[in-house]
Amino acid sequence: MPKMDHAARRVRAAARSRAAGVAALLLAPGSDLTYLSGYRIFSSERLTCLVLANDGTATLVVPELEAPRAADRAPDVARATWGETADPYALVASLVREAGALAVSDQMWASFALRLQDKLGDREFRVASEITRDLRMRKDPAELDALRVVSAAADRAYVRALDLEFAGRTEREIGADLAALLRDEGHDEVMFTIVAAGEDGASPHHQTGDRKINRGDTVVLDFGGTRDGYGSDITRTVHVGDRPGEEIVRVHDAVRRAQEAGYAAARTGATAQSVDAAARAVIAEAGYGEFFIHRLGHGIGLDGHEHPYLVSGNEQLLEPGMAFSIEPGIYLPGRFGVRIEDIAMLGDDGSCEGLNRVDHALAIVR
Repeated sequence: MPKMDHAARRVRAAARSRAAGVAALLLAPGSDLTYLSGYRIFSSERLTCLVLANDGTATLVVPELEAPRAADRAPDVARATWGETADPYALVASLVREAGALAVSDQMWASFALRLQDKLGDREFRVASEITRDLRMRKDPAELDALRVVSAAADRAYVRALDLEFAGRTEREIGADLAALLRDEGHDEVMFTIVAAGEDGASPHHQTGDRKINRGDTVVLDFGGTRDGYGSDITRTVHVGDRPGEEIVRVHDAVRRAQEAGYAAARTGATAQSVDAAARAVIAEAGYGEFFIHRLGHGIGLDGHEHPYLVSGNEQLLEPGMAFSIEPGIYLPGRFGVRIEDIAMLGDDGSCEGLNRVDHALAIVR
């Protein structure tokens, strides 16, 4: 795994907190905590909280039974442990010594946030993403390397999936095969396998089910997971058995050209919405504008969906180090759907690099 400099990230986060008048970040289990410490832990009824004061002092408040794990994953962060009968909220409050607002994890459980407010109720509470969002949007070199590695693993899984037998099997069976291929190619976790055959392909987030796949079906394959905490996300559309009909070929070609337009528009200094607009214009010109029903893309990193979002109304300027999906689609209700998705990133020269490199063509499978 590439070496992540969590200490340098904490320095930058503390500086942003000072500038924003935030006394401390209070981060429950989630990607912000992992980003700043290297510690990844599931959420539970026992409070875990990274307290990052605006002077850069960091303390990881952990249940006593989790202390060994925390010491292993975040050895450079001080720890304050609490036993089963102790009050962890009072412990967190004791570590907040500066005046000012507090920024808590966007996904902190309400029960935790309310109890912290009871202990620190004279302060303004804000969402931590005000501080962490811009930091996490701009990936450092180690993060970009991690995204390259996991995207290449997803590519290899797709190539192997083309050798699967689709006809006569269920979406669920193909989904299980995709999950196994992701793991075999180096993923630690499989997060999703969308297999949407025929009319199911018209639902972008179809729940993979027991529909049997038949010869002549067009099938959307959208799958991904994580390796060393960083995510993959790839979509390709395949056709089973016979040569696809003219409209399927026409729709797939429009989606492929829309993605190419998105790549061409994704440059340093472009707005997120302008990239969406460039891809959307191609699909509209092809006569399918009303059937492209979602944004063009989302950021990716420690979370599968994070900023920046390539969507109308988002005037965020794209910068080197940003990583995001480019995934146009056309969805014809009751008939079929087509989506092509890559993860891409902006390089130091301002150009857009695709991290998924496997063939974008409408593959024929058996």
